[in-house]
Amino acid sequence: MKNVPFNGIIAYPITPFDENEKVDIPLFRKLTERLVRSGSHGIAPLGSTGVMPYLSDEEKESITETALQQVNRRIPTLVGVSNLTTERTIHHAQFAEKAGADAVMIIPMSYWKLTDDEIFAHYDAVARKISIPIMAYNNPATSGVDMTPVLLKRLLEIPNVTMIKESTGDIQRMHYLKKELGEEVAFYNGSNPLALAAFSAGAKGWCTAAPNLIPKLNIDLYKAVEEGNLEQAKNMFYKQFDLLKFMVNKGLPRAVKAGLTILGEEGGNLRSPLKPLTEKEAGELKSIITRLTN
Repeated sequence: MKNVPFNGIIAYPITPFDENEKVDIPLFRKLTERLVRSGSHGIAPLGSTGVMPYLSDEEKESITETALQQVNRRIPTLVGVSNLTTERTIHHAQFAEKAGADAVMIIPMSYWKLTDDEIFAHYDAVARKISIPIMAYNNPATSGVDMTPVLLKRLLEIPNVTMIKESTGDIQRMHYLKKELGEEVAFYNGSNPLALAAFSAGAKGWCTAAPNLIPKLNIDLYKAVEEGNLEQAKNMFYKQFDLLKFMVNKGLPRAVKAGLTILGEEGGNLRSPLKPLTEKEAGELKSIITRLTN
């Protein structure tokens, strides 16, 4: 398995905004450092949690540079570089590589429904312009594009595409990838409620925003899996399941920001059209976090 720099818990920082909805770089730096110090095995700025589609090119570049400077190679970094066009995706991928990213993550964003051949050509074009590994990210709920296991297998024919992140919530797809490709595939779970099942299916890591709120539980789950302690892994997973489910149902940026506030941490503001959790939802989240921290 070549060019696979990630394993374990890969944490997604949120992109915080100030009261004027401008990116708050000093706070982003602080939140990124918090994830590193909490024991995360990797950092992935500009994912769904980082509201990457809501940012300008300049803001994406600022977030990329800040994250890489703050992490300072203490752990691997995976930068989201997706864009509607191939040209802009290449631009951001080259920027991330030059800034020092260990790998980039690409989801095929689309307005028009893309064919498999168009998706393959998109990844291939980016791969030819950079030398660092690419994680192919499948999340039809956010991108509107569902890459089938057959297409994901095909993408791995591209030399730079060495990792797959599956976020459909379909555990059968992970089993398919493992069965078809064996030890040659490095696939990662992006569906929080499937964390335990995905590790059981052979996932090399878990890409998640949860370490912003419960890093120890996330890391303890991974440790239990690594040690082959199934009962401990089950206990760790079931303990955090309600929070993982809440985060997905209410939206990662909203839930993380509200959760940080509940924990007494500064989380910044959201960018419109996103709005904070309602008072009722925040109360529900507080009850869940209180149960976990007592």
